Amino acid sequence: VMSFNIRIDTKADGPNQWSNRRDFAANMIRFYDIDIFGAQEVFANQMTDLQERLPEYGSIGIGLEDGKSKGQHDPIFWKKERFELLDHGFFWFAEDINAIGQRAWDAASPRMGSWAILKDKISKRKLFFMNVHIDHIGQVARRESAKLILDRLGALAGDLPVIVTGDFNAEPDSEPIRILLDPANPEHLTHTRSVAPVRYGPEWSYHNYGRLAKNMWLDYIFVRGGLETLRHGCLAEKLDDLYISDHCPVMAGLRFTK
Repeated sequence: VMSFNIRIDTKADGPNQWSNRRDFAANMIRFYDIDIFGAQEVFANQMTDLQERLPEYGSIGIGLEDGKSKGQHDPIFWKKERFELLDHGFFWFAEDINAIGQRAWDAASPRMGSWAILKDKISKRKLFFMNVHIDHIGQVARRESAKLILDRLGALAGDLPVIVTGDFNAEPDSEPIRILLDPANPEHLTHTRSVAPVRYGPEWSYHNYGRLAKNMWLDYIFVRGGLETLRHGCLAEKLDDLYISDHCPVMAGLRFTK
């Protein structure tokens, strides 16, 4: 499983703009043999680029500004030979989760989440997969978004094993992450890196193309129920002087336990 903020397509990134990175990104996903991944900051043209370069993957994703193609997508991709899509949907981080494109609470911009129920064709087991990108500014929005994730899991996932990927714009000791991991809440999640017996790569996932004085951990793969974490990696990938993104992809090897 992978969470990958691919960074929006903007000429402001100069040599690291998307047109220079898209083949690198697709090759990385194939090299690590990812079964399912959630991506963030994906414009419609970037969605097309990934779909064209990864035809063996199915995908869902819509633009958060109009529920169609405008604005960033937070898509989910899965290997079609391995998984069958049973159900899926989208919600906005807002008081009204169906308010397309709404900027809620004190958020700097609209934010949304995507979810899918997938059936493993080999084991015949099902899992619930959610991919999100929460606000980076509004403290109320960040807190309420974390609560909403747990609420949506409670409403949609039932007793299925749960995987949540995303750019949470939150370091491990921040309020949104504390809410998600709070053991007092029966819906709480587990950060796969914290329980992985094998951990690889740096202890940060956001580096802004190597420009930060102190890099930050913002990207997570969370799990709950019926899944064992075998390994976790933060992939600080570069190709000569080309960064794969301003975030590191993070990946986890998981196994069904029941």
